[in-house]
Amino acid sequence: MRSRLLLLPAAVLTALVLAGPASAATVTTIPGAPAPGPAKYDKVTVAKYGPASAKKVLVLVPGTSGGAGDFTLVAKELVRRVPGLQVWTQDRREQALEDTSVFKKLLAHQATVQQALDYYLGWIGDSSITPHYQPLQNKDFGFAGDWGMKVALNDTRRVVLAARKGGRTVILGGHSLGASLAAAYAVWDFNGHPGYKDIAGIVAIDGGLLGSFDTDTVAAARQRLADLKTKGPFLDLLGLGLPWVSGPFAELGAIATLQAPHAPSTLQTFPLLPAAFKPDVPATNAGTFGYAFDESTSPAALSLIHVRAGELDRSVSPADWKDGEVTPIQNLAKTFGQEPQNAVDWYFPSRLGIDTNGANALKQNAVAKLLGLRLTHLKDVNIPYYAFQTSLTGAKNGVVNGAKNFAKASKVPRSGLKIVDAKATTSHLDPLTAAPATNQFLKTVEPWLKAIRTR
Repeated sequence: MRSRLLLLPAAVLTALVLAGPASAATVTTIPGAPAPGPAKYDKVTVAKYGPASAKKVLVLVPGTSGGAGDFTLVAKELVRRVPGLQVWTQDRREQALEDTSVFKKLLAHQATVQQALDYYLGWIGDSSITPHYQPLQNKDFGFAGDWGMKVALNDTRRVVLAARKGGRTVILGGHSLGASLAAAYAVWDFNGHPGYKDIAGIVAIDGGLLGSFDTDTVAAARQRLADLKTKGPFLDLLGLGLPWVSGPFAELGAIATLQAPHAPSTLQTFPLLPAAFKPDVPATNAGTFGYAFDESTSPAALSLIHVRAGELDRSVSPADWKDGEVTPIQNLAKTFGQEPQNAVDWYFPSRLGIDTNGANALKQNAVAKLLGLRLTHLKDVNIPYYAFQTSLTGAKNGVVNGAKNFAKASKVPRSGLKIVDAKATTSHLDPLTAAPATNQFLKTVEPWLKAIRTR
C-alpha cells in the first residue's frame, strides 16, 4: 500500500496491568523465522489480552507504519464482549530497531516532555544536546530491503502456530496493510502447506487485496526495488529525509496530551514539525495533537492517520480540543502514548509495501514471480471473511469490492461473509480508536467472532 496510504529477552513474560484484571495484557517474545540480517532480529513481540483458558484467539497485525499498540483499545473491548476470546497483537520484527528508552522514562514521570523532545528531535537543530537519539544508518541496514511479505508472513505464521497450541482456534486479522497480509496469509503456500488451513477466519479492518489498494505493474515493481538501493530500505512517511521521526512526533504529542492536555503545546513551536500539523493560532497539547490527526485539518495525503475526533476550539486561548464525532482525543492519545508496544513503526520496511502492491491480484502473475511471492491457494480458501471499510478506500469502494472479489474467487461461505461499509462515518484509524458506543467495527465484528466455531 502506498503512502495514502526492547527486544525482550527470549522467553521473558512481563505482566502489564493496564486497566484492571479484565484488560491485563501479557507481553512475550516469539521466535520469528530465519530472514536476511542478524539472527537477533528473528523475533517478534506479542501482547496477549483476555483469559489464558480461551479456546479462540484473534491475532491482529498492524498496517503501514503501524505498531501493535494500535489495537490496545479494541483488544481490551473485544475480550470483554466475546466470551472465550483472547486477542494477540503482533509487532513486526523491525520494532526491535526502535530506541524507546526515554519514552519509558517519560511515561514513568522520570523525564519531562521537553527532555524527551530534546533527546529524540531537538538535537537535530542543536548540537549541544547530549546524549541524544542515534538514528539508524541506511548503510548498516541494507538487509531490511528484503524484509517483505515473505518475511512478514513467515513471522506471523510462527505467531499463529503458537496461538493454535492446545487446540485453540485462530482467526487472523489486521488493519490496513495488516489486513492485506491476513488475506495473503490465507492464500500463501508455506512449503506445500496452504495458509488458510491454519486459521478459521480473516478480519480485514480497512484493508485487503483484490482491489483494496494499489496494484503495481512489473515495470513499477522493478523501479521501486531499484529505489530501495538509492533511497534506503525504510519508508519516509513525512518526507523529511528522516524515516523514523513520525514515531517520536506521534508519541510525544500523545503523552503530552495524556499528561497535560490543556497546557500550551510543546510541539507547536518546534521547527522540525511540518507546518501542516500546526494550528494557525496558539494551541494546547490536546489542540495540536487533535489538529494533526483529525480528517478535517490533517494533510489529505496522510489519510492513513486520520480520525474523526472533533474540532479545535478557537473560543479559548490557547485553543483547546473539543471532542465530537467518533474518536475522543484521549482515546487517540492512549493509543499513541504507550509502551512497550507503541502505535508507530519507526522503521517500516518499504519492501513490505512493494510486495503488498504486487500481491493485489492474489495470483502467481509476473509481478508476484518477480517479487518471490507464493500466492497459489485462493480458489481453495474456505473460511469466513469479515471486512470493514472507512473513508480511506471508500471513494472507490476498495475494501468492499476487495472482499467481494475474494469471496467470489474462493470458497468463502456465504454465511461467513460480513462486509461493513462505514465510509460515511469513519476515517482510517477510527475503528481502532473510537469510543465503544460509536465504534461500528466493534458492534459488527462482535457477532461475527462469536459465530466462529472452535476446533
